[in-house]
Order: sequence, then C-alpha cells, then structure tokens
Amino acid sequence: MDAALPDRYCPVDGTRVPGGSLAWCCPVCRGPLDLDFAPTPASLGSLSGRVNSLWRYAECLPLAGSAECSLGEGRTPLVPLAGSVSAKVDFLMPTLSFKDRGAVMLAALASRLRVERVVADSSGNAGTAVAAYCARARVACTVYVPEGTSAKKLEQMRAHGARVEVVGGGREAAAAAARGVADEAGVFYASHVHNPFFLHGTKTYVHEIWEDLGGRLPDVLVVPVGNGTLLLGAALAVAELHGAGLIDRRPALHAVQAAAVAPLAEAWRAGAEDVGAPVAALPTLAEGIAIPRPPRARQILRVVRESGGAFHTVTDDQIRHAQRDLASRGLYVESTGAACWAATREGGSVAAVLNGRSAVVPLCGAGLKTGIDV
Repeated sequence: MDAALPDRYCPVDGTRVPGGSLAWCCPVCRGPLDLDFAPTPASLGSLSGRVNSLWRYAECLPLAGSAECSLGEGRTPLVPLAGSVSAKVDFLMPTLSFKDRGAVMLAALASRLRVERVVADSSGNAGTAVAAYCARARVACTVYVPEGTSAKKLEQMRAHGARVEVVGGGREAAAAAARGVADEAGVFYASHVHNPFFLHGTKTYVHEIWEDLGGRLPDVLVVPVGNGTLLLGAALAVAELHGAGLIDRRPALHAVQAAAVAPLAEAWRAGAEDVGAPVAALPTLAEGIAIPRPPRARQILRVVRESGGAFHTVTDDQIRHAQRDLASRGLYVESTGAACWAATREGGSVAAVLNGRSAVVPLCGAGLKTGIDV
C-alpha cells in the first residue's frame, strides 16, 4: 500500500478504504467512494509560469508529482459563443474529449500502485482516454464496451493497445462485465464513476475557467450529465475556490440530459433525492450521457439543488440543430458534446433562465468521433 495516498470513504455509510487499496467500491454497500482530500488552491498570481497543463494546479490534485503520465492535457481555450455565453473547447485534448482530465489521474494511480492490469467500461470517450493513458503509463488495459459503440472510438482504443471486449446489451451490461473481473488479484478497476480520483481530474475544468476569467467564475455553469463526472468535478472545484476565499459567490449548476434517457431530470421534477427504477435506455444521439441509473445520482441531485441550478432535457432534434449550428461557427463537435449548447442557445430551456447572466458550456468531444449529419 502507498501511505502517501489519501484514504477514500463511502458518502453513504462512512466506511473507510485505505488509500493504497485496490478496492473500487464501498465494501458494505458497494457504492462509489469519495476522497478524504481537502486542498487549498493556489492564488491566481502564483500560477504564472507553471506548466501549461492541468498539473499547474498541483496543490489541488491528490497525486502530486505524478505528471509522468501526462500527455499535456488541460488548458483548453475558452471562446465567446453568443451573447453572454462562452464555450470551453474541451475536445482539444490528446484523445479529443474531456475524459482525459480524469483518465490521466487513474493511469497515474494505477502506475503508482504497480498493478498488473487495468480494466474499464465505457460507451466510448472514457475508454479511449483510459486506453491512451494506460499506454503512456505502460500498463495493460482492457475496455468493456456496449454493442453499438462508435467504430471510430473502438479503433482509437485498439490503436492505443487496449484489448476491447464488446458486450451484448447496453451501457449497464458493459459496466457489469467490468465489475465482474474488477476484484481479481492485481486488477485495477479504472471506473470513471466509482473512483473519486477521476472527479479530482475533471474538476480542473473549472479551475481553468476561473484562471482564464481573471479569478472569477460565470454566473452559470452548464454541464451535460450522464454519470455526472464533469458536474461533480465542477462542484468540487467551486467548493475549493469558495472555501479558499478565491471567489465570493458560487455559480448555479445547470445539468443537461438527453430527453430519451433522463432519470436525473425525472427525479428532479418529482422532487426526489434519488432516481427510481432504471429508465428504459432508448436510442439517442447523446449516447455518452444515456445512463439509465447513475450510481452517484444522490450526489448529483444534491449539488445541483445546493447551487440553485436545475435540470434540463434536450431532444435529438435539438441536439442535431445545435451540432450543425456549432459547426457553422467553426466548432466540429460530437453529438453528445452539443447537448449543452442545444439547451443554452436561443430557444433552449437554459437560455430562458439566463436573462443576460454569463454562462459557460463545455464542448466535450470532437465531431470526428461520431461524425455529423449535415
């Protein structure tokens, strides 16, 4: 075990797991774990001259000194989009998606723990990111994917040397297959849902926005939500910056789901603290956020409520139009990555509540991954 790693704990029952353990979930309730780690961010002025990647926020990362797995991820541009809305062009990453932020943390952790093999499950982008960073770390990797995963993404995983196992059924079946081998000796389950190190990588998305806006955050952060890794990471960063006195107010978090698979939005509308039975996994262009029962649903619903935000849904037609609109502005984004712009552009439900307030939307994945219907 590595005594330098922070412990993990279950947010439901408080069970603690030592930092160097390969346990991937709470041994009592089998739920996701959080990290016993409360960093203090560096001041804006002290960031000047640091490495131009997410590792510039070393004080806030639970794996300080582990940048040897880096591919230069992070520090993606923030560009004006329309009116008071800007876009964080997070598909400008080594594997063309924001998942690199969390994958580099998982690969660095796997390397630190000297594991024999990494396994992951993914509908595409997380799998390609984990495959790439495991290649960088020289760790064997197997990715379980559901039928129907984009051929481009499968090609990318295999090119990085990952073994790809296509599982019959949907996203939940792929996750179950990965969990079936996760407890084997020497196996590290690189779960972007259960492993909190992933969230502490995705939170750098907000640290970058804060730095690029000169030490402030927009009034609203619009975030796509399936398993909620970007949203929960954003909430971590907001709490860190506010707790350190580096921002005087917290932005509202507005979460966007595909109308075809929207368990969190349904729970929100019902005033529930958790999702109910898994919803039907209907086909949708936003395959990356089509999660019938997110394991961190309670946390996601809570942080959105506490921020004063809300949940929104978008149809495939709205996504398609938003994707074309972004392309007409020079931004070639995959369908899932267009979901937030679909809700925030004129006529969308987020646009209806902005009233001139500033907002940032993420463009999470490149259009080359799925193509675009023009």
